[in-house]
Amino acid sequence: MSEQQKTTHFGYQEVPVEEKQKKVADVFHSVANKYDVMNDLMSMGAHRLWKMFTLNQAGARPGMRVLDLAGGTGDLAMKFSTQVGSGGEVVLADINSSMLEEGRRRLIDKGIVGNVRYAQVNAECLPFGDDSFDIVTIAFGLRNVTDKDAALRSMRRVLKPGGKLLVLEFSRPISHIFNRIYDLYSFTALPLMGKLIAGDAESYRYLAESIRMHPDQETLKGMMEAAGFERCDYHNLTGGVVALHTGYAID
Repeated sequence: MSEQQKTTHFGYQEVPVEEKQKKVADVFHSVANKYDVMNDLMSMGAHRLWKMFTLNQAGARPGMRVLDLAGGTGDLAMKFSTQVGSGGEVVLADINSSMLEEGRRRLIDKGIVGNVRYAQVNAECLPFGDDSFDIVTIAFGLRNVTDKDAALRSMRRVLKPGGKLLVLEFSRPISHIFNRIYDLYSFTALPLMGKLIAGDAESYRYLAESIRMHPDQETLKGMMEAAGFERCDYHNLTGGVVALHTGYAID
């Protein structure tokens, strides 16, 4: 089968591989200026706790280089900037120009300059040298990547020996009862909030669908191991609604 004939999922739709990136881009162009407001509403503020846990697990120290993929509006990069200090560097990276520009604007408004740079990149083929970063994070972005295996291999390549990958992503609730409640919330409340707050119900319907299509905890752990990461593990947060996966680049 030729590349042009291959398909992948965009939410619950099957679309040609070469079309997914544009469709995902359209979603985030649409929601960029309301992204943080919607995150607070959708998670009832819990996304801030999930990201704080990620920051604590990352263990960034002065002088380190951090790559924050799918960094969006810059909330993780903002904290990393303080942690690595003037001797370190944070690269806030996103494939979507609208999200990246929103992140740049917010960090500059906060007076964060000097040790942060910005890069519009595709996670599947990162334009950085081998062994470039001490830490790579991707928060709520891996599920939107077309070729997740290629992205994980690319992340592994740019990590220094001993470097750490942290993948914060929606996952599978542990409780079957909770999972049913979560489904009801995701497919009714989220599109409604998207319509009322962001003027875009369809993008938030896609986000709900993309969560269901993302690999579960054990599957993603296996994908990380196949990409060359070692000591892979995950922490379930909020009953498995979200999971933080970690792995190390050990040569």
